[in-house]
Amino acid sequence: MTEVTAHHGLFKDTNLHVDDTGGSGRPVVLIHGWPLSGASWSEQVPALAAAGYRVVTYDRRGFGRSDKTRSGYDYDTLAEDLHALLEQLDLRDVTLVGFSMGGGEVARYVSNHGTGRLHSVVFAAAVPPYMAKTDDNPQGPLTKELADEMEAGLKADEDSFYDGFVTNFFSVDGVLKVTEAQRQDAIALTKQADHTAALKAMESFGTTDFRGDLPKVTVPTLVIHGDSDAVVPLEGSGALTHVAVPGSRLHVVAGAPHGFNVSHAEEFNRVLLEFLAS
Repeated sequence: MTEVTAHHGLFKDTNLHVDDTGGSGRPVVLIHGWPLSGASWSEQVPALAAAGYRVVTYDRRGFGRSDKTRSGYDYDTLAEDLHALLEQLDLRDVTLVGFSMGGGEVARYVSNHGTGRLHSVVFAAAVPPYMAKTDDNPQGPLTKELADEMEAGLKADEDSFYDGFVTNFFSVDGVLKVTEAQRQDAIALTKQADHTAALKAMESFGTTDFRGDLPKVTVPTLVIHGDSDAVVPLEGSGALTHVAVPGSRLHVVAGAPHGFNVSHAEEFNRVLLEFLAS
């Protein structure tokens, strides 16, 4: 356990909580989804470490055990936080694995900071290219009505909202694909999310357009997504990211919900390890 300080000008330093398995293996940085924390990678860290990789997870600002800042939830700042982590830990030949909202950090990091420190990247149930359904993005899976409903629900009753969101996160057609204990573990992580951070980050992942970022991804890329994802549907996200990133690999996990790194951990880990070894 350690902390990384992201510098964004005078009096604006932000401490990010980091867990690092250490060792001399090639580093894999796991970037969590909304509204969880680095602890949501509990099914991946042991498997990756056992295969000899140095595994680094961190809590996004405003979430988990990182500083709860009032601002900085735009993707340029979040990508700068990731850049600070890679620089301060001096990580090179890195694979970035971005889950859901974390996929946006991967895309924007490459766009803003290049690929000099990278070996490869993974978009896992990730929000790029562009979640918002607009006139010039008719395949966007997030309508304004649904976005407004989510915002209103989070503002009105945080506990009730997170309970329903986490259930949907792990469900297919109303059937929960994880144990109740695993669902409760995820709900516990939502309790660490700052309310303001959650609202601002929700706006960011719902409205940020990554279509200009993805063509800049020139390192080996894996896109992995569940075909029954009800939170970030495959057709409007992962399938389009695969097309937008030249030479990327697409692996679709049959019958998998959004939280498939838990519900389908064995397949997720196998595919990830095969990609890392290639």
